[in-house]
Order: sequence, then structure tokens, then C-alpha cells
Amino acid sequence: MRIFFGIWCLLFVFSAYLQLNDPDPVAWVTIYLVAAIFSAMAAMRIYPMIPLAVAAVLSLVGVIYFFPPSVSEWVAQEWAQQDLTMKTMAMEEARESFGFLLILIVLSVALYMGRRKKTRITRKYGTNYLGRN
Repeated sequence: MRIFFGIWCLLFVFSAYLQLNDPDPVAWVTIYLVAAIFSAMAAMRIYPMIPLAVAAVLSLVGVIYFFPPSVSEWVAQEWAQQDLTMKTMAMEEARESFGFLLILIVLSVALYMGRRKKTRITRKYGTNYLGRN
């Protein structure tokens, strides 16, 4: 899983770089860099469960808020356009929705891995263990 999270960390950093020419770069660069930080932490087997859960819930809210009314219609528009320039705000929001979806998936995997780690530690050392292994 270290490789999985390492690759996603790099992809999120690259996505943040691509957002520099976005109409709202500050928001999207921040969102992708936060995802990259959580991915880097997960690659190091550090799982801050509460911040991860908050970020995952916020990502879910973003997916729902920006989700296109018709995915098939959005895909058809993208194919007809033949390039990645923003033609309409609806297309941009649909892309943002899928960016949130990718973040949600990666953070959900990190939450699952963190929960597994906590369960293993609790079984081994008991509920009052305060260490980080």
C-alpha cells in the first residue's frame, strides 16, 4: 500500500500544479495538496483518523455538489469537444466532481488502512495502548 499511496501523492501534486491555470486556483491547489499530504502520510503508515474522516466527508459533499446531472451527456460533450479546455461551467464542475471522487476513494482506502492498523494494535496491546506502531 505504500506504493499505492506514494503514486497518489505524486498524482495529487501534479493535479495541484495543473490547477494553477484554473478559474479558482487557490481552492483547487489547496484541495489537491491536502489530498497529497494525506496520501504521503498514509504512505508512511501514519493515519490521522479524525482529519482523514473530515476530509473524506468534505470530499463526498464535493462529489454530490458538483456531480453532473447526466454523466452520459457530460461524456458525450467531452468527446465532441476533442480537447480539455473549459467550454462551459457545467463541464468544469463535472470534472471537479470526479476530482473529488478520486480524492474520496484514496482517503477511504487510507481510513480503512488506519482502522485496520488500530484494530491490530488494540488486539495486541489492549485498549489503553498509547504508542504508535
